[in-house]
Amino acid sequence: MKEDTTPRIHPGIEQAQAQLQQGRISRRDFLRVATLLGASLPFASVLAACGGGTTTTAPPPVEPVAPAEPTPGAIKRGGVLRVGIAVQAVDHPARFSWTESANAFRHVFEYLTETDENNITHPLLLESWEASDDLTVWTLKLRQGIKWTNGDELVADHVRYNFGEWLNPDVGSSILGLWEGFLTIDGVEVIDDYTIRLNLNAPKLDVPENLYHYPAVIMHPSFNGDVKTGTNPSTGPYTLTEYVVDERAKFTRRDDYWQLGDDGDPLPYLDAVEFIDLGTDRTSYVAAMQTGAIHTMYEPNVENYLSLRDDPNIVVYSIDTSQARVLRMRVDQEPWNDNRVRTALKMCQDREQILSVAYNNEGLIGHDVHVSPVQPEFAPMDDPVYDPEGAKALLTEAGFPDGLSFNLSVGTGWADVVAYAETLQQDAQPGGFNITLDTMPNNAYWDIWTETTVGITPWTHRPLAVMLLPLAYIADEAGSPVPWNETRWVDEEFSTLLRQAQGTLDIEARRAIMADLQRIQNERGPVAIAVWQRVWEVFNPAFQGVVAHPTLHNQWLRVWYDPDLDPRA
Repeated sequence: MKEDTTPRIHPGIEQAQAQLQQGRISRRDFLRVATLLGASLPFASVLAACGGGTTTTAPPPVEPVAPAEPTPGAIKRGGVLRVGIAVQAVDHPARFSWTESANAFRHVFEYLTETDENNITHPLLLESWEASDDLTVWTLKLRQGIKWTNGDELVADHVRYNFGEWLNPDVGSSILGLWEGFLTIDGVEVIDDYTIRLNLNAPKLDVPENLYHYPAVIMHPSFNGDVKTGTNPSTGPYTLTEYVVDERAKFTRRDDYWQLGDDGDPLPYLDAVEFIDLGTDRTSYVAAMQTGAIHTMYEPNVENYLSLRDDPNIVVYSIDTSQARVLRMRVDQEPWNDNRVRTALKMCQDREQILSVAYNNEGLIGHDVHVSPVQPEFAPMDDPVYDPEGAKALLTEAGFPDGLSFNLSVGTGWADVVAYAETLQQDAQPGGFNITLDTMPNNAYWDIWTETTVGITPWTHRPLAVMLLPLAYIADEAGSPVPWNETRWVDEEFSTLLRQAQGTLDIEARRAIMADLQRIQNERGPVAIAVWQRVWEVFNPAFQGVVAHPTLHNQWLRVWYDPDLDPRA
C-alpha cells in the first residue's frame, strides 16, 4: 500500500480554530498558534477564514520568509545602508547579551526560524516543523541545497553541533535557560541529512520561537571561537568584510545567496550595510540622521523620537512591545532578601509620572511582572498605585524605621533609564528610600548587569511570556540560577507553574496559569516594571520595504534603495 505523505494537521490547530469561531481568541492569536504548530501562514489564514470545521486540504509548501513586500516592478538594486549603532566586542554568538550584536551578525549568519513584526514565526533555514500531539517531540526539516560560503551544504549534523554549544553550561549561553528541564543534547537526534528530532523531557509549546532567540544563530562546526574575524563559513545574505569594535563594521552582499528576490536574482537588494558607532551620546545619532551621514539609527529613545518625528526627510515607524527597563534587586544580598523591602520600593513608583517624564506617555503601564499586555497569555491586572506611606510602613516593619539608603546602577546612555531613575529617586523619598544614582556608560553597566545589587536593566521584547520568564527567573538542574537570572530569585511554586505554562498550548488555559504566575511575581518577585515601551524605527525615506519590529531586529533582506526618493542625495 502506498504510504500517505499528506502533512497532518495538529489537533491543537483544530482546537484553536474552534476557539476563534466562538470568539474566545483573536485572529492574531489563532495565527500564532497555527504557525507555531507547523502550518504555513497562508494555510493558517485560510483556516482563520473558514466558517465551519477545519479543512482537510494539505498545507501549501512553506515559502521563504518575506518580512516586507516591496511594490512589484519598483525594486532597484544597489545602494549602501548606513546604520548608527554600537559596534560591540563579541566572541561566541551564543553569548550575545544585547540585540546590537545580534543585529550585526544576523546579516551574516542565520536562524532556523524567524519571528516577524506581527510575532508570527516562520521557517528560515528550516523548511518546516511538526510537533507531536503532546508537544514532547518536535521534528525539524531543513531546506535542502543551502550552501555555506565554504561550499559545504547545510545539514542536520551542523544544527546538532549548535545545540551542543547552546546546551553546554561551560559556554554560558542564555539559550540554556530556554531549554532547562526540557532538552539535553542527548535528546537532539539526527534522523537524516535534513531532519532533526528534538525529544523533550516535558511538553513545550514555544520551540519555534526559541529557535529565533537572538543568540541562536547557526554556525558551521568549524567555528573558530571568534565571530568577528570574518573567516567563519556562513549562510546569510552578506559577508563580514570589516569589524572594528567601537568604530565600524561592514557587511557586503553575497552574489550566491539562497533566497531570490522578486526579480528572480539572489537577494539581498542592497550592496552593503555599514554599522557606524557614534558613541554613547544619542544626540550625535540624531544629528547624523538629520545631515544624512546615517540612514537609520538603532533604538531611538523618546527624546530622539520627538526630535525626528516631524522631520519631513525622515520616516518614523512605531509599535508597542514587551520591552522594558527592569528595576531589579538581587535577592541573595541584604536587605533585598526581605520581600517587604522589595515590595516597599515597588510601591514608590508613580507609574503615570514615570510614563510621562521618561516616555512622553508613549507606552503602557507595567505591573511589576515580566509579562506584557502585548503578549497573548497576559492576564489582566489592576494598575498598582503609588503608595509611599504604605512603603514607609513596610520598611519600618522590616527594621528600617529611619529609612533605607542604597545605590542604584544606571547606564547614562539610555536617557529614559536616567529619567526613570531620577523620577524614582524623588518619588521614593516620602517612602523612606534615599537613592544614590551610580551612573556609568552603558558598556560599563553591561559589564556588571548580572552582578550589581540594584540596577535598571533593559530587557528586549519576546513574543511569548513563556519564552521570557525562563531566561531570568529559574534555576538550572543543579539548582543554580540560569546565566541571565540577574536577581538570583528562584521560587519553587513559580517554577512549577512556569513549567506547566510552557507546555500548555491552549491560550485560555495558559492565561489562567499566567494569572497565578503574575500574582506570585507581583507579590514576592525581585523586579519592578513601571512601563512597557513603545519602540520606533527611523529611516531615510529612500529605503523601501521597512517595517517596525518589536525587538528592533534588522530584518532587512528585502529592503531596497531608491535614489530618486533620497532627500539627502
